[in-house]
Order: sequence, then C-alpha cells, then structure tokens
Amino acid sequence: MGFINRIGKRGGIGRGIFGGGYSGGQVNIMEYIAIATTGNATDFGDLTVGRSECAGCASVLRGLVGGGYISSRSNIIDYVTIATTGDATDFGDLYVSRSGLCALASITRGIIGGGYSTAYENTIDYITIATTGNATDFGNLTTARGYTPAGFASPTRGIFAGGAAASESNVIDYITIATTGNATDFGDLSAKRSDAAGMSSHVRGVIGGGLYDPSTSVNVIEYVTIATTGNATDFGDLSANRFDIAGLSDVHGGLT
Repeated sequence: MGFINRIGKRGGIGRGIFGGGYSGGQVNIMEYIAIATTGNATDFGDLTVGRSECAGCASVLRGLVGGGYISSRSNIIDYVTIATTGDATDFGDLYVSRSGLCALASITRGIIGGGYSTAYENTIDYITIATTGNATDFGNLTTARGYTPAGFASPTRGIFAGGAAASESNVIDYITIATTGNATDFGDLSAKRSDAAGMSSHVRGVIGGGLYDPSTSVNVIEYVTIATTGNATDFGDLSANRFDIAGLSDVHGGLT
C-alpha cells in the first residue's frame, strides 16, 4: 500500500510538490505542479532516502518532509527550496521516529503530529522552518493515532482530523501553532475515517477521501471553519472513492 505525500504547497511561483511513497518499494521521487494551471507533474529531484507514509509542510520558501517508513520507522527530516528544483537536503531529526504521521505549518513553524512508532503516537513535534536542526516536543494530541490524520492550518491554528489506532477515528483536534502545549478537542468528522487528505485556506480546512474501515474507501469531502470549533460539514464528493491520498493548496497557514 503506497501513497504520495505533500512536502510543499506553494512558493512565490505557485508550486505544489509531492514526494516519497511506495511503488514496489519505498521511493525517493519528488515531482511538482504549477497549481494555477492543469497538466502533468514534472520531476523536481529526490529525497535523501526513499520512504513511504511520510508527512510534509511548507513556508513560502521551503518545503519539509518528515518521518516515514524505510525498512523501519524513520526520524529523517528533509528540506527543499520550492522555487528551484533539485535534491532534498538533510534538515534534522524528528523527536520520535514514526510513520503514518501528518504535518502542517505557519509562516515560521512546522508541526508534525501523530503516527506509529512501536505503538500509535500522540506526539506533536515542531521545527523552525527557516533554520535547520532537530525537532522539539510541542505537546500531545487528545488521542494517539496514526494512519495519516489529515493536517492543515491557518496562520495561527493547526488542525489534526481523523486517523486510526485500534479503529478509525472521527476526532478533530486543534493547537495554537505559536505556543506549545497539548491539543484541544475541536469537534468531529461526520464519520470515523483514516488515510484522508487535508488542505486549507486561511479560513477553511477541507478533508477529502479516506477509509471508513480497513476495506471501505470513500469519496466524502468535508470542511471546517478553522477559527471556530465544531463538527465538520459536508462539502461534496471526490470524483472517485480513494484513500492514502495527498492534498495541497496555494493558500495555507505557511503562506501570507
């Protein structure tokens, strides 16, 4: 089972970058698209090591990818400069090695939460995107979960939605990105699901696709208003049922 992770969402030239995943083995491929147009992806470069089930976030200038699965759970964080092409460079290490995690960002800070190490994790890490160095403990999610919760952010607030541990979760948590501390309950998804994609503007977060249980993929799209709390609301449907997918937008918490 493989999927592609978002590692950048937009630079000054409006690029979205996808990297890593699984195709007969863990891959190190990165590709990019011009978000404002339609068309096929173009080769960007390679991650420092091939891996699946990793997580990505970005500022205006830099894209980061953290964690994932190689032959074991990884703590590697890579970075790229979004406006250029080329191979990723080592940034530092996660606080806890894990896969099936998610990431989000403000303009200055990247946040990585959840995942699986030797057990399902409630760990939240943070990094300062403009520097390099190891991640620092931020706090904990309200419940431990992996299988890629959907993550997205406004400039001030980060959201983690869904995921799974013993079973799929409908939990939505939020944090204030500029501080540290444990996550707070935000509301619920309309149904429990994992392996969904998250994306956002500064105002609205959108969650698409995923698994209702280990064998039922869905086409559901829901949204939340990031500045408030409350349950997710129906947005519409994807063109097909699918899971282990990635989402990005040209406006999110890491962009002004």
